[in-house]
Amino acid sequence: MSRPRVRLRAVDRDDLAVFFDYHRDTEAIRMAAFTAENPDDRSAFDERWDRILGDDTVVKRTVLYDGQVAGNVLGFAQYGDPSVGYWIGREHWGKGIATHALTAFLEEMPTRPLYARVAADNAGSLRVLEKCGFRVAREERAFAAARGQEIGELVLILG
Repeated sequence: MSRPRVRLRAVDRDDLAVFFDYHRDTEAIRMAAFTAENPDDRSAFDERWDRILGDDTVVKRTVLYDGQVAGNVLGFAQYGDPSVGYWIGREHWGKGIATHALTAFLEEMPTRPLYARVAADNAGSLRVLEKCGFRVAREERAFAAARGQEIGELVLILG
């Protein structure tokens, strides 16, 4: 498999329409589990991204694959811990894009330790995080809006 042509750039407001479509994908929502209560609520989505874009403490990057928006990766504080999260459009899954994007992001964000959280049954995302050096620190239980129930959530750390 050839190396994906992945690069990161600052998030542009024009990217949000693509992000919104990605965040409405039912399979991606099920896998991510910890999502908005109503993924079709564009107003709530826009309000959330207005907060993100206006917060200088959040590191926000658009993931480009062959020049097209493929997703995003964010660095932010969660429960007081420096954390990272990402979302890649389903049509880009299985191509190594998430791994390459997260690797590039981690080079940009030298803060350590760095944390990530993932639904315990999200094998694809767990694999990406482990390839990037994250290790499972513990498992917790948390309410997953996308599934309407409490599920296992893995907390990972990059030292």
